[in-house]
Amino acid sequence: MRRPLKLTSALFACGVLLASLTAAVPAEAAAISCTDTDLPVSGPGLPPLVPGAPATVHGRLCLPAGAVPDTVQLLVHGGTYNSAYWDLPYEPEQYSYQRDMAAHGYATFAADQLGAGRSSRPLSLPLSVWAEAESMHEVIGHLRAGRAGGAPFAKVVIVGHSVGSGIVAVEASTYHDVDGVVLTGITHLPALPVLALGAALGLQPAMLDSQLATLGSDPLYFTTRPGARAGLFYAAGDADPAVIAADEATKDQVSVPGMGSVALFGIVLPSTWGITVPVFQVVGEKDVLFCGVLALRDCSDAGVLRAQEAPYYADPSKLSVYVLPGAGHSVALHENAGEYRSATRSWLQDRLGIAPQGYHSIGRN
Repeated sequence: MRRPLKLTSALFACGVLLASLTAAVPAEAAAISCTDTDLPVSGPGLPPLVPGAPATVHGRLCLPAGAVPDTVQLLVHGGTYNSAYWDLPYEPEQYSYQRDMAAHGYATFAADQLGAGRSSRPLSLPLSVWAEAESMHEVIGHLRAGRAGGAPFAKVVIVGHSVGSGIVAVEASTYHDVDGVVLTGITHLPALPVLALGAALGLQPAMLDSQLATLGSDPLYFTTRPGARAGLFYAAGDADPAVIAADEATKDQVSVPGMGSVALFGIVLPSTWGITVPVFQVVGEKDVLFCGVLALRDCSDAGVLRAQEAPYYADPSKLSVYVLPGAGHSVALHENAGEYRSATRSWLQDRLGIAPQGYHSIGRN
């Protein structure tokens, strides 16, 4: 009779242990939460589309399970993109920056820039880098005041990609209202011949694009020609064709005057000189737009690239650089993008002291 008694006791002990482990995982860890919202903004030279009504920036807030973190990353997409860049509707466990960050305990707010996505679409001419930077400054105020999601954020880290990085640099250096800056898909000496050729052969007016013609854009809004994104934004050995197809399906428009002002004042001229908080600069090793001989930037080694970029910052000690091996321009959408997201989280913890809050075990890295 002792052996069955021992077996029963062992099973009971296992049951108690399993129950305690289950209880240790909070019920709210079942899922992250993402909600959409529209925030009112104003910008220089941006009259309301409807008299008396402000322009609005649309965005998606993604939160980890559990308590709302006290820090949020404001995500600013690049030209011919919208906020789908940060939450691509294809294999989100591998390619969604927002959902992966939430899974690892970080909050994000992905904004559609004015003129793109579900944000207001003013005339393209006045949509300069300063107008876009001011709109992001106002979004930061809304995030800190709790007008997105109902909970105020004590800290804001602003994250840009490509043209969005130029806007982020101008915003951070002008308003000094963020706690950290992440610049991706950017160096201060772009490959001008590649950019010129890419613009000439890879862009067309959005109003002539069958996918975007219904937007009713004016002639100075442009988008990429069908099939051009693969060569401009991706490195073939590190890209899934299905991702490129999803990218193509969610592409958007960009203001040509705005893109020009971003290129000159947000990228080439050192607006980054005015940034006073820590900066994390990320590029893909094979980014044809910002790396290589024609760009006078060596992106094969993070240490070498950091030495080349450091003169563009008032305090180089606050600059950290990361190179994603084998990746092209759109670092968030390459097969090894998880490595870049992991590096970003390490930077958030090590340089800014921002630890994860809440966790849901989906996704990779």
